[in-house]
Amino acid sequence: MKSITVFCGSSFGSDDIYKEQATLLGQNLAKQGIQLVYGGADVGLMGSVADGALNAGGKVIGVLPHFLQSKEIAHRQLTELVLVETMHERKTKMNELCDGVIVLPGGYGTLEEFFEMITWAQLGLHQKPIGLLNIDGFYDDLIRMVQTMVDKGFLKQVNRDMLLISDCIEELLEMMRNYKAPTVGKWISKEEV
Repeated sequence: MKSITVFCGSSFGSDDIYKEQATLLGQNLAKQGIQLVYGGADVGLMGSVADGALNAGGKVIGVLPHFLQSKEIAHRQLTELVLVETMHERKTKMNELCDGVIVLPGGYGTLEEFFEMITWAQLGLHQKPIGLLNIDGFYDDLIRMVQTMVDKGFLKQVNRDMLLISDCIEELLEMMRNYKAPTVGKWISKEEV
């Protein structure tokens, strides 16, 4: 993997561990020669992951819609800042620039980005690994909900298994390096229902 997109909050959250882990992820990516692609802002966990990578000598590409440039405060030390028109263009560009995705804690926007990327993978639009960095159990309830989708027949186990989960940065990166996309598509035949 040469480039990883990170989706995360534009806030720090209520516990210092989120900021610490975001910074550490950025540092780890830089030390391993992996370019960081992220939302382009200088605030919250977004700023922390970028600063972690930049301070460790890494390359960082930010992708930011024009209308958020003043609200999220564009990071000024990035290797490159790509300005786009819409949120959808932002995700599309971030997908084009990466070999995999890591999701850190965040709010609605982070979840929306995560679910769109995993849905694109499920539909076979890309075969990139997608990892949840489950810092301090932040995503425990979401992980349970995804399992409920499987248990209730709304999601196939093979599609559930596309989601890589760890609370350890190194372990998650290793899982992503070894990821093999499923050959089974989302759509099932009437006989399988």
